[in-house]
Amino acid sequence: MKLVVSLILMVMACTALALNNGVARTPPMGWLAWERFACNTDCANDPENCISEHLFLDMGKKLVELGFKDVGYEFVNIDDCWAAKDRDSNNQLQADPIRFPNGIKSLADQLHSMGLKLGIYADYGSHTCGGYPGSIDHMELDAQTFADWGVDMLKLDGCNSKVTDMKTGYPQMTQYLNKTGRPIVFSCSWPDYERGSGLKPDYKLIAANCNLWRNYNDISDSWDSVLGIINYYASHQDDFQPVAGPGNWNDPDMLIIGDFSLSLEQAKSQFAIWSIFAAPLLMSTDLRSINPDYAAGILQNQEVIAIDQDPMGVQGRLVANGSNYQVFSRPLQNNTYAAVLFNTHSFAGPRNISVELKQLGINSTAANARDLFAHKELGTFQNMFHAMVDPDGVVMVKLTPM
Repeated sequence: MKLVVSLILMVMACTALALNNGVARTPPMGWLAWERFACNTDCANDPENCISEHLFLDMGKKLVELGFKDVGYEFVNIDDCWAAKDRDSNNQLQADPIRFPNGIKSLADQLHSMGLKLGIYADYGSHTCGGYPGSIDHMELDAQTFADWGVDMLKLDGCNSKVTDMKTGYPQMTQYLNKTGRPIVFSCSWPDYERGSGLKPDYKLIAANCNLWRNYNDISDSWDSVLGIINYYASHQDDFQPVAGPGNWNDPDMLIIGDFSLSLEQAKSQFAIWSIFAAPLLMSTDLRSINPDYAAGILQNQEVIAIDQDPMGVQGRLVANGSNYQVFSRPLQNNTYAAVLFNTHSFAGPRNISVELKQLGINSTAANARDLFAHKELGTFQNMFHAMVDPDGVVMVKLTPM
């Protein structure tokens, strides 16, 4: 009997500490400020691009006007540098009064009135990466403050903190978020800081406490950065893939599609591989000036979005890795599969990439294929799927076994 009671108490303790918010059943979609706008606080000289109420309302309006909301993009996420340099007399965080004159609750209310959601940024340490007040001594208060403001997602960074404490500190914030009673998507930077410190993350513990989590370097506006993330995820898929699923997502960082560095083919590649990874789709680009070829042509591709948002939530895997090519595969609902054939070579022209159906996980000798960027049926393939793929490009298909 004592053993039974002990086991029950252990289960209750684990349940109390685990994330219990019912959100992010598919990967979150939306917009995040950091890669494109960083910590620009110079509203006097750059009012259109500084971190301010004006910027986030602009992006929310564009999500609606340009049709992004209609295809699933719903979050408008603030990153670092939104806060005042000091807490108020009650130790509460407060927004910079010049750049956010109406406060965060007003911003949340305005975005909610558009049918959108608000994400915000905090830091586990004494100060954020940009030098603003951290949460280490005020986590319960900050969690309740965010809930009172109507925040829908929290990104908790890890600058200026003790990395070895994160395995207890982040679950503390999980508890405090649960306690508010508001369903707030919890985005953790915890495993990336452990990786950077030479520690091995406990992904089961992380998945029990976070809805999404960063594993690797911040993305920058370069093709090399995108490739580095893809290769890191592929080489660590045995750690990442088993813990991904509804409510829990590995986050390879923002989409830089529509910024300055990616060609159309490279942009398709990032979108396809993020979707095969079941990754959050958080754009970081200026929606006020985005080229329609990147917006409607890639980011609003509903056939690719459907792969990312597949309700089974299985993260895709690298299944073939050859000389200058990679193939990723992912099972979907209704006994279908998604595959990405990726030409990693920038030199010369298109190349033929072939992969056996059984390598893709298909237990059949034949499958029908649909090209998700060309939006056309490719016919039936026997034993093997193959396609010509442009340099730095992808062919992404949905396969239905015969």
